[in-house]
Amino acid sequence: MTFFLDQDVPDDLTHWLRHRGHVVTCLREVLPTTTTDSDAWQWARVHGAVFVSCNRNDVLALRPEGEHPGIVILIRRRTRQAEIAAMQKLLTGAGGQGLTNNINFA
Repeated sequence: MTFFLDQDVPDDLTHWLRHRGHVVTCLREVLPTTTTDSDAWQWARVHGAVFVSCNRNDVLALRPEGEHPGIVILIRRRTRQAEIAAMQKLLTGAGGQGLTNNINFA
C-alpha cells in the first residue's frame, strides 16, 4: 500500500510501515511543514496514497466526497508500540480495500 503521513505522525510508524514493504511518503519530504491539512490531503489524493494524520478534528472537517485512497486518523496512545499495534490491527482487519473511500481510526 501507499501511505502519505502528515507531519504529526510519529517516525516509528513510518519505519514500521516501510519495514513491512509499504510505500511511505512523509509530508516533510515533499511539502513545507506549514502545509494545511487540506493541501496535504489533496497531495495524498492526487498521488493515490492513504492519508495518515493525528489531527482528528481537522481531518474530519475535510469530508472527502467521491472516490479516494482513504484516510487513517491515528489516535495518540501512551506508547509508540500501542500506536503501531492499532495500525497493525486496522491493516489486518480492513486491508487495502477497507481503507479505500473511508475514514478509519487506528
